[in-house]
Amino acid sequence: MGEPKSYKWLFDYLSPDEGHIHGINTIIYSRQTRFQQMEIMDTKSYGRCLVLDGKMQSSEADEFIYHEALVHPAMLTHPNPKRIFIVGGGEGATLREVLRYKSVEYVLMVDIDEEVVESCKKYLPEWHQGSFEDPRTELKYLDARKYLEETEDQYDIIIIDISEPVEEGPAYLLYTKEFYSMVHRRLTRDGIISLQAGTTSATNLLNFSSVHQTLKTAFPVVRPYQAAIPSFGLPWGFTLASKVIDPQGISPEEIEERALERVKGELRYYNGAIHKGQFLFPKHITKRLESEERVIEDNYPLFTYH
Repeated sequence: MGEPKSYKWLFDYLSPDEGHIHGINTIIYSRQTRFQQMEIMDTKSYGRCLVLDGKMQSSEADEFIYHEALVHPAMLTHPNPKRIFIVGGGEGATLREVLRYKSVEYVLMVDIDEEVVESCKKYLPEWHQGSFEDPRTELKYLDARKYLEETEDQYDIIIIDISEPVEEGPAYLLYTKEFYSMVHRRLTRDGIISLQAGTTSATNLLNFSSVHQTLKTAFPVVRPYQAAIPSFGLPWGFTLASKVIDPQGISPEEIEERALERVKGELRYYNGAIHKGQFLFPKHITKRLESEERVIEDNYPLFTYH
């Protein structure tokens, strides 16, 4: 394998005691926005990447895994998704995946950081693939929580595609009991929320298990799952929560049929077997999910390592 080359490195710290390093070819764009430090860089192993506050958000090589894992379980579980609300998702790739569905009539994407979205439009065209120009898309630069508080519109699916809740960042109030209760009210009868929920690493399960318990205060059906996303350096967790429908009740064969019928183009990561298998956890994670007592609240927020 040889010695490491002497080029620049991104140290993506996963905890105070652990990290993942990426060799960098060049920094394409760097800016401190009103809300966070943003970098778009070209890396040796994963190609072009978006990095926020020093943490990897998505990479050219494997962003399709993350975004298909985030979007398609909810979209294929719902009987007929038409109105979708995306919170965050600055690269436009979550929007891209949602717009592949023939049933979708309207997508509202709300991101608080206009500078991130506009930079991704310019420097990450492979991510959004023109999705911002789709006539079904409406893009607003607002605080998503404030928007939900002040409007009464309902959606079939709400997808939360934001970074982890760091203390200085804009996301921590979008992980609380009060926020999930608000999301419940903004979902239609068959409504579903899908979100990334942090790592499922054996040594760093607090965010994942706390999000699980917090969602249970608002939704009767809460189904955590995970995916392997190499550029993140650790296995990654997601959660799907529903008012009525249990995604685990849908067979792999039905998932395959729905994908063929509903989705434009071929999925690169997601299929019926993945749908079934992603909800299976080893005993140590299941035990932690069941025993976790931490519920995240507005006045008792949870901050991950930054």
